[in-house]
Amino acid sequence: MLIRVIYISTASGPQTADTTQAILRKAQANNRANGVTGVLCQGQGVYLQALEGERSTVTQLYARIYGDTRHTNVEMIHCESIAQRRYDNWSMAHVSLSDLDPETQIDWPEFDPYSFTGLLVMARIDDLLASGTVIEGSA
Repeated sequence: MLIRVIYISTASGPQTADTTQAILRKAQANNRANGVTGVLCQGQGVYLQALEGERSTVTQLYARIYGDTRHTNVEMIHCESIAQRRYDNWSMAHVSLSDLDPETQIDWPEFDPYSFTGLLVMARIDDLLASGTVIEGSA
């Protein structure tokens, strides 16, 4: 059975390019090997991630992510069984939510996914992917 999980968290420290690249490299390799797809949105002190795959695999991955010290306030905001993947083009796409990103500032000027429903956040992820703001991804 396939599931999709979306979670939000707060960065424990600065969201540097090196930290983001380390997260992406590991996620892309592990996800490819384990049949997980998804999107990582990061910036403005927040991580927002959608993960898709077999229920047991995603559950175990979420447990590891939950214990990662690079972030705090980890909160699952959406979980559902799915018949089809939404983010199947990426082992882990990356969308920057930088304060300097004019697209994010215009479309979501008061970015606070903690205050939105999981479905609304998923719709925003889809908008960001469709608008071409994916800055790194892997098929």
